[in-house]
Amino acid sequence: MGSARPGRKAERRPEAARPAERPSAPERLDRTIHERVRLGIVSALAVNDALTFKDLKSLVRTTDGNLSVHARKLEHAGYVACSKSFDGRMPKTTYRLTAAGRRALSRYLDHMEAVIRASRRG
Repeated sequence: MGSARPGRKAERRPEAARPAERPSAPERLDRTIHERVRLGIVSALAVNDALTFKDLKSLVRTTDGNLSVHARKLEHAGYVACSKSFDGRMPKTTYRLTAAGRRALSRYLDHMEAVIRASRRG
């Protein structure tokens, strides 16, 4: 509410203009994982010890460049570890889900399950 001054009516802020309540930290959605390709990457790695770039690309159904960008974001977040080697003369990139990535995916899934439960009640 605005402050009332002599000769003026007190102003009320419309509902939409009021600051939204921020959810507490555990309730916030992990935007790093929430994007479709990144969720596909961490989900695929959660059920496999490791996957090559080629395997991930096929599973997630994306382009080389798109997979590269999203995998790098997950690496920077500490959710995915990348190792590069050679298979004969061919370069081979392998990805693994880190312990931090596994915890983040678990928190994300818990959050989404809570959202689903809440929406079914309403």
